[in-house]
Amino acid sequence: MAGAPAALTQNDRDDVTVAEQPADKKSTFKKLGARHKARRRAVDLLFEAEARDVDAADLLDERVDLAAKDQTVAPVHAYTRTLVEGVADDLDRVDGTIESYLQDWTLSRLPAVDRAILRIAVWELFHANDVPPVVAVDEAVELAKELSTDDSPSFINGVLGQVVLVAPQVRAAAAATRAPRQEPEA
Repeated sequence: MAGAPAALTQNDRDDVTVAEQPADKKSTFKKLGARHKARRRAVDLLFEAEARDVDAADLLDERVDLAAKDQTVAPVHAYTRTLVEGVADDLDRVDGTIESYLQDWTLSRLPAVDRAILRIAVWELFHANDVPPVVAVDEAVELAKELSTDDSPSFINGVLGQVVLVAPQVRAAAAATRAPRQEPEA
């Protein structure tokens, strides 16, 4: 049969499959939005602040000033500022919450990048009313996949899965303390 196409061997099929795949892994992932990038920069700043043993809010201010003076330095996204300032202001409660859900671990034993990711996610779960809880957890897991160990995404997901259960009560309590009290009418 001179005109019939030759059957593909397994090697030929493998070659076709490989040729159809994207050249790099990142092209298969969703495009990263501005908030994801802001979260990643917040993780970087929290990580650096801890490594240098400086206040995260002070480090943030330094970066904002540097970006204003040097056009080659990327400006700090407003959401990065919100996250870093929020975590810095509420660090004791955020860390206490994380520690209460660590089983057979202490916060100091976690990799520093995991601490930064967890701090941001817990702060978002408690304070970022415009961020659905599932998004906060998903973003934390994605950051762990990008920046940490192979075991970190599932570990972070497990811890945050427990925090998600108490987040509505924490948000409600925070809203109640912010709401102005009305005096009973006489």
